[in-house]
Amino acid sequence: MNPADSSQVLLVDSSDRDAAVRSLFENAGLAGLFGKSVALKANFNSADPFPASTHPDTLRAIVTLLKEAGVREITLAERSGMGDTRGNLERLGIFALAEQMGFNVIVLDDEPKERWARVARGDTHWLRGFYLSKLFLEADVVIQTCCLKTHRFGGHFTMSLKNSVGLVAKKIPGGHYDYMWELHGSPYQRLMIAEINKFYRVDFVIMDAAEAFISGGPDKGKGVEPGLRLHGQDRVALDAAGAAILREFGASGLMRKPIFEQDQIRRAAELGVGIASASAIELTPLDEHSREAAARIRTMLMQA
Repeated sequence: MNPADSSQVLLVDSSDRDAAVRSLFENAGLAGLFGKSVALKANFNSADPFPASTHPDTLRAIVTLLKEAGVREITLAERSGMGDTRGNLERLGIFALAEQMGFNVIVLDDEPKERWARVARGDTHWLRGFYLSKLFLEADVVIQTCCLKTHRFGGHFTMSLKNSVGLVAKKIPGGHYDYMWELHGSPYQRLMIAEINKFYRVDFVIMDAAEAFISGGPDKGKGVEPGLRLHGQDRVALDAAGAAILREFGASGLMRKPIFEQDQIRRAAELGVGIASASAIELTPLDEHSREAAARIRTMLMQA
């Protein structure tokens, strides 16, 4: 991948969830979805409510818009890091929503070995490489929706880059090696998170920053209400904007380094996942509330 010279991040007021998601879709200018298969990655790491997990109404709004666009098939796939994935999805009402709205749900823990693509170690910090869900390599369109929160288990923060961990196998069927044990025990955890993102593309990401955690996380933490939703196709730019919001609201763990020196963002930028500097981010507010927020985010992005 080659980083672009600039990358747009759209911002909109989140007070009306359906209207906000629709506005982001329309302004992103995505076309040609008719007849396409969509792989959808939400944030269901645990069974805790938003902002720990994707808000069901945000998922409903995204699926509604995809249906209106005439997509052929929508498949949501997930592997939780905390608790049992199937149980988490049951408790959050995702299977019931899928049945109601007509989309598929895949529990990645149950996928057979042939549905995982091996990524060789190469120049990554993964000792044995890792395995990535083939669904996200084969779908016509890949969509992600992430939350905005800090991460107390070594990630520092969890947004679109960290959300990709849920596409990686914990263990391959028939194997004993625990890739998540390696990830969470490694001093290179944040670099490894970034490296996952090199190996699959994303066409559309919505970050739900109506609420956020500025300490603790990913399941529980000190909550704030930025009142925003963001869109970007560039995961580096989007997470950098998210990190700026967390800094604005006082997330102490993000105050020690400039945003583009944060490990996840720096490594992803090095790999060409997205833009290479804060100055390359084009913040595009879609209403008065997000216009004021964009000015504050720009200030935080440029801080040392």
